[in-house]
Amino acid sequence: MSGPAAGQAPLIGSHVPSADPVAEAAARGAEVAQVFLSAPRAWRPPRERADAAALRASGLPLYVHAPYLVNLATDDERVRERSRAVVEQTCAAAEAIGARGVVVHGGSVGAEGEEQRGFANWREALERLETDVPILVENTAGGRRAMARHVEVLDRLFCALEGLDVGFCLDTCHAHAAGEGPEDLVERVVAVTGGIDLVHANDSKDPAGSGRDRHENLGDGAIGEAALVEVITAAGAPVVVETPGGAAAHTADVAWLRARLRPRQAQRS
Repeated sequence: MSGPAAGQAPLIGSHVPSADPVAEAAARGAEVAQVFLSAPRAWRPPRERADAAALRASGLPLYVHAPYLVNLATDDERVRERSRAVVEQTCAAAEAIGARGVVVHGGSVGAEGEEQRGFANWREALERLETDVPILVENTAGGRRAMARHVEVLDRLFCALEGLDVGFCLDTCHAHAAGEGPEDLVERVVAVTGGIDLVHANDSKDPAGSGRDRHENLGDGAIGEAALVEVITAAGAPVVVETPGGAAAHTADVAWLRARLRPRQAQRS
């Protein structure tokens, strides 16, 4: 897991519908794509894909997002076991299509749980996981006992996961919602995670520190163009937009990023 080589601009793409990721990526001008392989708000496992070999051979870098229900930190044993099973099934399906990583939200231990137990639950789940596809922990927007909302808690999570094949996905809207300032955000994150493997480039409908996970199209929200561009540039990782709208809106956001990242990269080269 690594970002682009020195002097190279990051790949820029979007989250796309899963039926035909290659065609959907092409429709958006995307160089990289992210997909769900099962319903994002259900426990159903991914289905075997007839196009798995074609996706592996396509040359399109793919990332997979695990369902939103997954919570590997929770003290609710039933939810935790279902989460672990879905992650394992998702990783198997991701491996079949040649995905570069599976994005999993940090989750939380809930109102009555203890933070340290949440870290232990995460470690236990990953130690039992048999896959060659890296897990990318994604920072989250809110939650009182969230495992990946604030950088200082993320530090303790990654200390608990030391020695395991785990990476990090930085969501710009989530960081903004958590109240994490953009000025030194990437530096602080890299200090605790060891690197950033993927960026979810999203503007926010809400002010900083709101705790609300409401994405906005790039340049139309509360984060600000300069902060978005600085964070994404500093991260130096593939970029996926998860902004509102269909192909036309995503095409505009991909173009928005490309127009701002590529000239900056050329100046640095």
